[in-house]
Amino acid sequence: MSRILNMLFAMAFIVFAVAGGVASAYLVGYLAEEYLFEGASRLTNIIFLILVFVMITATLLTLAERKWSAFMQDRVGPNRARLSAIPGLGNRSLGGIPHIITDVLKMLTKEDFVPGQANRFLFNLGPILAFAPVFALFAVVPAGPTVNVFGKTVDMVVATPDFGMLYLLAIASLAVYGTSLAGWSSNNKFALLGGVRASAQMISYEVALGLSLVGLFLAFSSVQLPVLVGDVGNALVSGTGQAKYLWRTDGGFDLGLPAWGIFIQPLGFIAFFVASFAETKRAPFDAPEGESEIIGYFVEYSGMKFGMFMISEFVEVVVLAGVTTSLFFGGHHLPFGGEWLAAQPFFQEHGWVYGTLLGTVFWIKVILLIWVQLVIRWTFPRFRYDQIQNLGWKILLPAGLANVFISGALVLWDPSLRALGVVGLLEIGFVVALTMTAGTKPAHAHDAAHGHGHDAHGHGHDAHGLSAHADPHSHSPAGAH
Repeated sequence: MSRILNMLFAMAFIVFAVAGGVASAYLVGYLAEEYLFEGASRLTNIIFLILVFVMITATLLTLAERKWSAFMQDRVGPNRARLSAIPGLGNRSLGGIPHIITDVLKMLTKEDFVPGQANRFLFNLGPILAFAPVFALFAVVPAGPTVNVFGKTVDMVVATPDFGMLYLLAIASLAVYGTSLAGWSSNNKFALLGGVRASAQMISYEVALGLSLVGLFLAFSSVQLPVLVGDVGNALVSGTGQAKYLWRTDGGFDLGLPAWGIFIQPLGFIAFFVASFAETKRAPFDAPEGESEIIGYFVEYSGMKFGMFMISEFVEVVVLAGVTTSLFFGGHHLPFGGEWLAAQPFFQEHGWVYGTLLGTVFWIKVILLIWVQLVIRWTFPRFRYDQIQNLGWKILLPAGLANVFISGALVLWDPSLRALGVVGLLEIGFVVALTMTAGTKPAHAHDAAHGHGHDAHGHGHDAHGLSAHADPHSHSPAGAH
């Protein structure tokens, strides 16, 4: 019972901390607009969105991943580090938070080793090129609505270029140079092999990544993230992008099926999420860092250079969750009741409260998608390199092409997107049915488990029978073929 209470307290603390951060961002943005110049709130958003939300979340993920992996593997997890110098905290683990401090101190003080035969300039440039592009991706992600705060318009996005998602795809591709340079400049054959694997994997999945979004661009006729989300300059005006409904009830309280990307482009969502996950090079797509084979493309790096490679992976997790939320889960919008909420006089008068509420909704969605990534990370084993390439070229690429043609035809036939929504719901139903069917046990397997036929206690082809010794000259385990 105490564990459940601790989890509920932690969840409530996270929600209130996020809400406080979002409210601070809006109020500081208002002060910047009031006392500096028009548009200054976007400069303060660099501090709040990128340096505070993204960076702090990525830093906390270094602990959250270890705690969650321990939970899934029935272990205690990190709890040894103590802050003994602070009175009253000497014997408290503080949930493992002191481990973050020890990690930072270790990376900052560890010897910075550079191989003697390495290209020093490119060796030092590799971590920067791997970290900086990932860090800059969140600049085009709207983390909250544009609202009026005490007479000043305050945005919750750093930049809104006309090329929107094209910026994101272009900057994301620059990370290939960081991994390639890190592997080549180290003058290490294992690092080189890891760099080749990483660059080939990232380039392969960039094709599927781009194709998975074309259907969404066709549906909303834009590549700008604020337009796709439905925030076009006034958060209290709905009916655009993912803020509109495919079907809804009549009356004061709006209830219906929103035009979220997950409902009109479920195939695009699956392809985008898988391709983006492969771009992060995390398990099960961590073949470039296979410790049992080649160790990885940053094997020669130490200290904070290694830390930049490590933290860039966690930043990618946060950015992937933020982009996925904006593209397929309505961004900062509620699934229903958004129009009714926006029409309330209190929220119309206090725009920063309205923005805080929806901004908190956005970050809760991001945290949930981060959790999904952690579950996948510690559930599936590492894929073989050929399996990774087959998935990208033979499955995701044809699926992306088919999705483009189907989406284009349905949008031309029904510009209201309802036909696209019907097909999307059928696709979701098919995936759910396929998943439920795959989890059932065949009848003959059930019979075999209870001793009918050749079972575990018989003399047929079983675990203790002849099949285990059928080929005495085989060098592979029984049943490997």
